[in-house]
This record gives sequence, C-alpha cells and structure tokens, in this order.
Amino acid sequence: MPDPFTVTITLAQDGAAPPTQEGAAAPGAAGTTAPAQPAGGGSAAAPMGGSEFIWIMLVAVGAMILFSILGQRKERKKREALINTVKKHDRVQTIGGVIGSVVEVKPNTVVLKVDESSNTRITFSRSAIQQVLDSSPDAAAPAAAP
Repeated sequence: MPDPFTVTITLAQDGAAPPTQEGAAAPGAAGTTAPAQPAGGGSAAAPMGGSEFIWIMLVAVGAMILFSILGQRKERKKREALINTVKKHDRVQTIGGVIGSVVEVKPNTVVLKVDESSNTRITFSRSAIQQVLDSSPDAAAPAAAP
C-alpha cells in the first residue's frame, strides 16, 4: 500500500505520461479521464506567420503615431486661440502659478498687475499664460435690466 502522505507533483510535461507508482492507475485506465487531444495530434490553432504579425504591428504603430499627431495639433490650436483672446482686464494664471489682471497686451508680451496695494506689475511672455480665470467685464454678456 502506498504511503498516504506522499504527494507526487509533476511541474512540467512534454506530452509524456506522468510516472506511475505501484497500484496507481495508469492514465486513460478505467475510472480516469485523459485530456482531450486535437485531431492529428497538433495544436488547436495554427500559429500566425511572421509576415502577418509584422503587418499588424506596423498598422498599430502607425495608428498610434497618427492619433498622437492629431491630438497634439488639436491642443496647439486650442492653446493659440486662448492666447489670442487674452485682453485687458482679464484675470489670468501663468504657467508659474502667478495670478494677476492683464494691464497691457503687446504682440509678444503681457503685463500683469499682481498686487493692488503696491501696484506691482510683472511682464510675461504671452505663451506663459496657462488659463483665463475671469474674462473682462466689457466682454461679458450684458445683464438683463430690471
């Protein structure tokens, strides 16, 4: 009688039957089931050829590059529109985190008033503007009269 506390573990199989012990049933014997094998002994699906894989990868990489370029172009247009719409009295935030009110708009620069009490003004490049926080009151829609 085999020892009831002995366990046999087969870690890797290369298609050969696992070793049997005395008194143990052989694979495929009565009372046991053998794993189903595909017809012809081969694998269930034929492996993909190298040329098909290369074409699929080229198409995938091309699509990623195309979407990346289109996304960057869209973001660039959006940013240019933001920078071009900045006008006097807009409250803006720069890429450095400085928040101020636009005092003067020049072709390449913007002068921001950052402190009301000391009348501190800082000149920034127009491209340093990250977002417009509040639009100027003259550009806002007029309120309905009571």
